[in-house]
Amino acid sequence: MPKVIILGASNAIPTSESENTHMVVVGTDRMLLIDSVSNPILRLEQAGLDFNDLTDIIVTHFHPDHASGIPLLLMDMWLMGRQKPLNIYGLHYTLDRVEGLMGFYNWSDWPDFFPVIFHRIPLREMSQVLECSDFKIHASPVHHMIPNIGLRIEFLPSQKVMAYSCDTEPCAEVVRLSEGADVLIHEATGESPGHSSAKQAGEIAKKAEVGKLFLIHYPTGKFAKGDLVAEAQTAFPGEITLAKDFMTLDFTK
Repeated sequence: MPKVIILGASNAIPTSESENTHMVVVGTDRMLLIDSVSNPILRLEQAGLDFNDLTDIIVTHFHPDHASGIPLLLMDMWLMGRQKPLNIYGLHYTLDRVEGLMGFYNWSDWPDFFPVIFHRIPLREMSQVLECSDFKIHASPVHHMIPNIGLRIEFLPSQKVMAYSCDTEPCAEVVRLSEGADVLIHEATGESPGHSSAKQAGEIAKKAEVGKLFLIHYPTGKFAKGDLVAEAQTAFPGEITLAKDFMTLDFTK
């Protein structure tokens, strides 16, 4: 049952074929959204999932291409009668801004609004985010333009591990976060402040000795250029895949 569905693989500039990077982690008892962009309810429906099953959201950082969908998601859930609580996790910096953003919409005045529980993650390596019967999740700070976290998810009962770099320059924190992981999902925006190239993603994957590397958050549409998989292969000898929208990664066994 444990699986991850890529809901979007593009960098900050999406196309009609590739939405901004975000994904959903599906377990037996919990369904977790990692970042929220565009209209998540539509994206989940396209993936064959019921948004009502969503139990948790992790907001990695407060940039529009990772957090802009939160107000619409919360409003739509409310309008469609959600009553059960929703957990939202993030750094203090991030959740302070999420709450401030929702404050501009006067969400405290929306009648009969369902409970939203904010969980603030300490800015230190391998901070526990949540643990349940489906998975264990830890977060570490990564090197971006604003406070940001990468994630390490251990799926239960298979004990398979997936790491996600989120937006980051190459850094030792990501190497430690993804050490020995079965899968590393690493951004490949291009070498620039706060970001990494496909080759640099490959170098991280090699240092961490991961099983497979998936490249994500890369330029799409008219901005796409080069063979990112071939570029990463110059540094990492293992299996490399370019993440695509609605790709499913199975962590059952």
